[in-house]
Amino acid sequence: MAKASEIKVGNILRFNGELVTVIEILHRTPGKGGAFYLGKFRNIKTGKIVEARLGTDEQVEICRVETSDYQYLYEEGDYFVVMDNESFEQFSVAKELFGESAKFLKEGMDVIVSFESEEPIMAQAPNFVELLVTYAEPAVKGDTSSGAQKMVTTENGIEIRVPLFVNEGDKLKVDTRTGEYVERVK
Repeated sequence: MAKASEIKVGNILRFNGELVTVIEILHRTPGKGGAFYLGKFRNIKTGKIVEARLGTDEQVEICRVETSDYQYLYEEGDYFVVMDNESFEQFSVAKELFGESAKFLKEGMDVIVSFESEEPIMAQAPNFVELLVTYAEPAVKGDTSSGAQKMVTTENGIEIRVPLFVNEGDKLKVDTRTGEYVERVK
């Protein structure tokens, strides 16, 4: 347990039984009454923002979170199985922790997972992945207006809008945060 005065932005706390990350913490000293802290916290599971008023000596629980690189092995129901790169220990991580970037995962890819007392609480895919194009419609001659694009299908079944020069068999660099084409990889 720690005092509210020891909280810093980025800390992960157990607040009202939920894990939250500190977005903002402000110290206020009004003209009347005692000083206090105004905190803005984001719930890790739901993403909701919670605001709270904490007394300077109020006790809070700062959680010890371990973040490390893991290798994605395979999908198992609603979970992804990842392996610790040093101890080779395997863990099941819920798909929803990866969010929208889960669809870009490929076997053998490195991911970042955060654990709080043996429970995975946050997971992140790499920002960019390289995917092989398995199907691409041929470009239509004359369809060359600036920024003309077409849809292609990648090795893991994702459809992405790309420039006309991309063909079947090309490797693409894709941003997992937005799902957008970045560049063609040689």
